[in-house]
Amino acid sequence: MVRRSTKFRVAASYLFLAAVVCWSLYPAAWVVLSSFKPGKSLYSETFIPRTFTLDHYIELFNSKSLMFSTWYLNTFKVAIFSMLLSTLLVTLSAYALSRFRFRGRKAALSLMLVLGMFPGFMSMVAVYILLMQLGLLNTHLALIIVYSFGAVIFNLFVAKGFFDTLPKGIEEAARIDGAGNFRVFTRIMLPLSKPMLVFVALTTFTGAWVDFIFASLVLRTKEKWTVAVGLYDMVNSYQNAYFTLFAAGAVFIAIPITLLFMYLQRHFVDGLTAGANKG
Repeated sequence: MVRRSTKFRVAASYLFLAAVVCWSLYPAAWVVLSSFKPGKSLYSETFIPRTFTLDHYIELFNSKSLMFSTWYLNTFKVAIFSMLLSTLLVTLSAYALSRFRFRGRKAALSLMLVLGMFPGFMSMVAVYILLMQLGLLNTHLALIIVYSFGAVIFNLFVAKGFFDTLPKGIEEAARIDGAGNFRVFTRIMLPLSKPMLVFVALTTFTGAWVDFIFASLVLRTKEKWTVAVGLYDMVNSYQNAYFTLFAAGAVFIAIPITLLFMYLQRHFVDGLTAGANKG
């Protein structure tokens, strides 16, 4: 009876997980299949199109009325620079707060904890006015600054917690051998922090890549738009008549995030293994 009960629970668990996977993959599969469907209508009689076409993908880059390639490059530039700057700021700040003791340290941690409790859209009006006074409206630099510093508050405690778990004996041994703070940080702490660096980089890149609200608030001209703003304007302008074209653009949006996650996942596992062995 016990074995039968265990087998039943295991089978029920697998069935539940399979249902969750199907429920999660259905919208993505529907968008991908819709991008290959002929025509421009949202409605489809069958889940799998009767005929497949690549016209929508070709039209994205060849249409004179669209600027998808420009939007794509703009988004890629903003996401890459935001990821690099945010990762640098997070690692430096978290290392300093984790390893050094100085006046105002606890107050800074408490302030960042309180600021992290408020959603980012609450500060949009203040950030908009500040960017307007600095003359940064309708620039990609404004997006990079806001995305980078916004991600610092979000990821700071994750990075600090990771640095706290690293043994101090390795750091002290390096200092005995004559290594300074910069050498300890670059040669010892960073190689052991691959899982944390991957997490910070991936979350920052994804947030900057798919953001629509703040990008639509700051960017004004069509040449400066990101992909999210451009695709929304595409659907909104044509009143949902070009949904299949929108679906093709959505597939292109998902490609960099998928590839980045697949590539960094390997480094994430390697970093965990290396950190456990060296710790």
